[in-house]
Amino acid sequence: MPELPEVEVTRRRIAPLLLGRSIRTVATTSPSYFFLTPPVRLRRALAGRRAEALERRGKYLIAPLDDGSRLVLHLGMTGQLFSSAVTSPRLLRAAARGGLAPEAQHGFAPDEHTHLRLGFDDAGPEVWMRDARKFGKVLWLAPGASDPRLDRLGPDALTASGAQLFAASRRRRIAIKSLLLDQAVLAGVGNIYADEALHGAGVRPSRAAARVTRVECERLAAALRRVLLRSIETGGSSIRDYIGPDGIDGAYQDERRVYGRTGEPCLVCATPLRRRVIGARSSHFCPRCQR
Repeated sequence: MPELPEVEVTRRRIAPLLLGRSIRTVATTSPSYFFLTPPVRLRRALAGRRAEALERRGKYLIAPLDDGSRLVLHLGMTGQLFSSAVTSPRLLRAAARGGLAPEAQHGFAPDEHTHLRLGFDDAGPEVWMRDARKFGKVLWLAPGASDPRLDRLGPDALTASGAQLFAASRRRRIAIKSLLLDQAVLAGVGNIYADEALHGAGVRPSRAAARVTRVECERLAAALRRVLLRSIETGGSSIRDYIGPDGIDGAYQDERRVYGRTGEPCLVCATPLRRRVIGARSSHFCPRCQR
């Protein structure tokens, strides 16, 4: 988390707050591994700039700026990108939420985890990026510059074909679940949607990638598109930290068919769902529907 749907929802909802507005102030926390570009250089590079577009590549957000440079954002596992005008209990620490009355759980002021704050010339709402665990990343790229993190990304999971997936799986002995999580193979897929798509395609997550047939790869690519598009439509999955930039929770978590449902009945055949660790990641599947 967040995966492709959550990042796409973020892109669509934060774009109106970012595009066409001149950045007046750039506030950051102290240097840390959150900043791939040092804060001092970042503040200097962004002040006075204007984002002309907001694009998504896999789980990355990329904002081309008016001087030809680019601002690259990655939400990591717990990153939140949102308007300074929104409120949500998910912006508060769990311990803080527990000690407050429900009506008081919606207030938020920038804390030590609010690592980037962009203010604008029009004095309207700011854009803030917060990440308690610092697995998110902020990177500024000079005009014409690139970065290996972007260069090595495979085709976007929303547009990848079964033929591409089949070609990538040949002679691969790793589990098909692990292959789906490889961002050089498919950009944007994470644990939740890999499990959901594998169930939809009837493929067991532990099966060797090379043993997945061409027809199954076609079904898997179609299942991926289906679950990703549905999650985008419902605002993504708000399981722990994720919120939309407008403070609204996603709703796809209410439609999960296998992920996080260990022991519950399969919605297709009623067989109890199982959990297995594959490549250090929890995988959820139906032992009857998935082969």
